[in-house]
Amino acid sequence: MNLTELNRIATAMVAPGKGILAADESSGTIKKRFDAIGVESTEENRRDYREMLFRSNEAMSRYISGVILYDETIWQNAKDGTPLVKLIESSGAIPGIKVDEGTQPLPMCPGELVTVGLDKLTERLKKYYERGARFAKWRAVIDIGSGIPSMTAISVNAHALARYAALCQAAQIVPIVEPEVLMDGDHDIDRCYEVTSRVLNKTFQELRVQRVALEGMVLKPNMVVPGKKSEKQASVGEVAEKTIRLLRACVPAAVPGIAFLSGGQSDEEATAHLNAMHKLGPLPWGLTFSYGRALQAAPQKAWSGKAENVAAGQSAFSHRARMNGLASKGEWQSSLEQKAA
Repeated sequence: MNLTELNRIATAMVAPGKGILAADESSGTIKKRFDAIGVESTEENRRDYREMLFRSNEAMSRYISGVILYDETIWQNAKDGTPLVKLIESSGAIPGIKVDEGTQPLPMCPGELVTVGLDKLTERLKKYYERGARFAKWRAVIDIGSGIPSMTAISVNAHALARYAALCQAAQIVPIVEPEVLMDGDHDIDRCYEVTSRVLNKTFQELRVQRVALEGMVLKPNMVVPGKKSEKQASVGEVAEKTIRLLRACVPAAVPGIAFLSGGQSDEEATAHLNAMHKLGPLPWGLTFSYGRALQAAPQKAWSGKAENVAAGQSAFSHRARMNGLASKGEWQSSLEQKAA
């Protein structure tokens, strides 16, 4: 393992003003997204959509540090025969790959899930590295509800995350460690804080046990937010303050960076929260975005599967990427959104 090189890549992934595009939707998830805009989810349409994003020169070269791909996408070529991985590399961004294989019900723990995909991961990582992937992603899902999460669910998911991370580093691939506490439910922000704290502490304990080099990874956590159904929603300032307080308490300074998931927040909410956190610095790690829906909802709608809308889709993507790039330096203002509108 060359830790210097892993650290260089991890640091580049969270470079100031840039963030990670999560374009790794599973076939089921992208079908839902395409259904919403009236586009059939064929392999060709999925390829055309992602090619449109990766050819958005302004967004990709100025605001995107890396792209998380789905297994189908990493092997696909653009219409002109260029591998999609090469389009990403030529923009200066780093190709990455989602390697978990989704979730299964956790035995003896009703309503809780465990992420699977460790079997044969070593062989898969070797092939992904040869194809150009320099980082990977594994998502653990922790739900908040009546009597959950259990310590069992937190422990087994933290253990799997750490095993995945160790396998990645052995394969010279930077692991994105993603323990996501879901924002579904009616819990308040303090309950989210308490659960996320337990999850992060257990995750870092497991990472240490399994000898993962913290300097060669990126953390992808949820922000500290109330559940979507909570009667008591939180201000931008409160989300920023509680999230930063939690991260300072739980995330070692050796970690090069933290790239937040958007987790169902609206485009502007995700941007405003990230921006407000940068007002609370200086911070011991790089702090940026790794958004899927919050970067892609607008370009998907603008594109709507029509070749004549590619420029409009790219323009919408560039705008969201720029807004989040500014937020990752604390330079975003809501008035910039109105100007674009």
